Amino acid sequence: MYFDTHAHYDDAAFDADRDALLSSLPEAGVTLVVDPGCDVLSSEKAVALADRYPHVYAAVGIHPEELQGMREGDLKRIEALCAHLKCVAVGEIGLDYYWDDTHKEEQKALFIAQLELALRLGKPVIIHDREAHGDCLDIVRRYPDVRGVFHCYSGSKEMAQELLKRGWYLGFDGPITYKNARRAIEVLEICPLDRLLIETDSPYLSPIPRRGKRNDSRNLQYVVEKIAEVKGLTCEEAAKKAMENGRRLFNI
Repeated sequence: MYFDTHAHYDDAAFDADRDALLSSLPEAGVTLVVDPGCDVLSSEKAVALADRYPHVYAAVGIHPEELQGMREGDLKRIEALCAHLKCVAVGEIGLDYYWDDTHKEEQKALFIAQLELALRLGKPVIIHDREAHGDCLDIVRRYPDVRGVFHCYSGSKEMAQELLKRGWYLGFDGPITYKNARRAIEVLEICPLDRLLIETDSPYLSPIPRRGKRNDSRNLQYVVEKIAEVKGLTCEEAAKKAMENGRRLFNI
């Protein structure tokens, strides 16, 4: 049984078959999913999906790429959505200097505001960190009582070791199956079994052999196979451990 801790089923890529796909996941062995919002609208959609499907939960937040589209009152709306019974985290939040490195201070301020929201509400966070490893680490160090997952972890082994020491989880996705995944595999090797989560980031980051096609939670098997290979486990053992970790982090 699989727990996809990061899948964007609110995305337009699923408009044609969303209901059929989500309804079929439990029969395909995917018994839990967290859908993280990226702005107010997608967070509202994630909550609506959590209302509709028993196996789907929501996270709500404002992604750094959505900074320029923010409106006054958006953070208040995110806070209100956090009160939903199936909202399990604040996310997807963080820093992204790959697409925009000209608004770093504004990104940091938005990130900090949402970490403080999570701290106030006692919720875990789902962090997006792309080409911003040093600043992300510096900021989370300031919030030792906040915990969560670095989604699709792409930082160094040394940064991973510090995050793990501080109680963070690391998310592993399709890229660990790619031929150029040396650094990701090094991180996976040192990640304790009780700190790893499995994700798809659907509809993105499809694993080998589905790379280039729309991703969905049924492809978790390929991520689990790679984790099992690296960790010397059976696929069942790896999936069970990831399930336990996800339930613990998100209090499900």
